[in-house]
Amino acid sequence: MNWITNVVRPGIKALLSRKEVPENLWIKCPESGQLVFHKDVEANLWVIPGSGYHMRMGSTQRLKHMFDNGEWDEIAFRDVVADPLKFRDEKKYADRLRDARTKTSFKDAVRVATGDLDGLEVVIGVQDFDFMGGSLGMAAGEALIAGLEEAARRGSPFILFAASGGARMQEGILSLMQMPRVTVAVQQLREAKKPYIVVLTNPTTGGVTASYAMLGDVHIAEPGALIGFAGPRVIEQTIREKLPEGFQRSEYLKAHGMVDLVVHRHELRQTLSRLCRIMTKAPAAATVPVVVQGEILPPETAAAAE
Repeated sequence: MNWITNVVRPGIKALLSRKEVPENLWIKCPESGQLVFHKDVEANLWVIPGSGYHMRMGSTQRLKHMFDNGEWDEIAFRDVVADPLKFRDEKKYADRLRDARTKTSFKDAVRVATGDLDGLEVVIGVQDFDFMGGSLGMAAGEALIAGLEEAARRGSPFILFAASGGARMQEGILSLMQMPRVTVAVQQLREAKKPYIVVLTNPTTGGVTASYAMLGDVHIAEPGALIGFAGPRVIEQTIREKLPEGFQRSEYLKAHGMVDLVVHRHELRQTLSRLCRIMTKAPAAATVPVVVQGEILPPETAAAAE
């Protein structure tokens, strides 16, 4: 009876009272295999604390982090035909769109907004990889054009956070035509003499890389981001040669002159703030932290450093 009382009954009670563990409680680092609390990664701007691996960051978190007080005004863009080609593979394109909109609550893969970055008015566009891989379609093109035109009208810098698998195949030539259309809008911003800054995040590939993602006045990349047109595996199969270590990653591209800066996410906001002020000849903001070797200097030390 002691065995039943002391072992079996407590075991049954523990089994019945066991609480369900949330599936997203932990995040496994793709680089090191380290397990980290989901909340800790989120609080660290989706950077794994131990390894420094940059996870994908959603558009809402990105905008909240960039704009002062996490406040912005989203820019509306023109509606387009949802499924112009009546495309269907394993599933109807119209159904894929509906599912993506339900999952993300966004209209399409690109969101554009205006607000203040350390007191300076800017327009920011973000490609959200959660919406069909951040693919470029007609709606995404309209969003980018609306954002670029609004920046030119306001006389504000335009910052683009690129993350995409390329053009959306379900829209065929109509998606490809967004590349020259956005390129024209970039040129209009350039004629207005306002900065166009591109932040390349993981991954930025396909037609997006082949067009507006590489037309910036300054190109910044997050650490370890995959940036290129075709993927490494496709290239290796085509040229039948082994690619160099780290090929198409941010650090390799910086070493070979394709990007200007590789900036850690923790330092990205202040880097963009200072770049926008330098390029628009705006006075320095007293609230902009100065980062030296990864450390934010106190105001009095920052003033002396500058």
